[in-house]
Amino acid sequence: MALVVLGPDATLDPLGIVAGIAGALSMATGVVLTKKWAPPRTIPSIALAGWQLTAAGILLFVPALLLEGPPEAISTRGWLGYSWLALAGALMSYSVWFAGIRRLPVTSTALLGLLSPLVAATLGTLIAGESFGLVQWIGFCLALSAMVCGQLPQPHSKRKQKA
Repeated sequence: MALVVLGPDATLDPLGIVAGIAGALSMATGVVLTKKWAPPRTIPSIALAGWQLTAAGILLFVPALLLEGPPEAISTRGWLGYSWLALAGALMSYSVWFAGIRRLPVTSTALLGLLSPLVAATLGTLIAGESFGLVQWIGFCLALSAMVCGQLPQPHSKRKQKA
């Protein structure tokens, strides 16, 4: 992913490296635990995502209020932006994510995490007019290839039977 998002003048930041490793460990732990302690299939993925997002909002409310203070007046455009982020960027995407976790093996699910920065980079080129250099194209192709290869079924080994 670094090949996709970093430019030629980028430098390594120790705090960024630690944050990246912590993020990867957090995602891996979350995928494995969600798979291990999966709720019954009778609970819809949208309900699971909704309750998890609600719990996260409640958990983060007090620290956000203490660190940032109460929010200022929010414009209509701001409310529309928050609505988009809450519905499409969180509830719908998490619902699809949890549905995928239920149906796919852990490895395939974890590799889908590569899709987020690839979509962001693609939108950057299409909407913001950004462009890829050779290094970014190589990184994009490598990440996309890893994601696709991770979705392929495992080959079955044929054991020779002894006579």
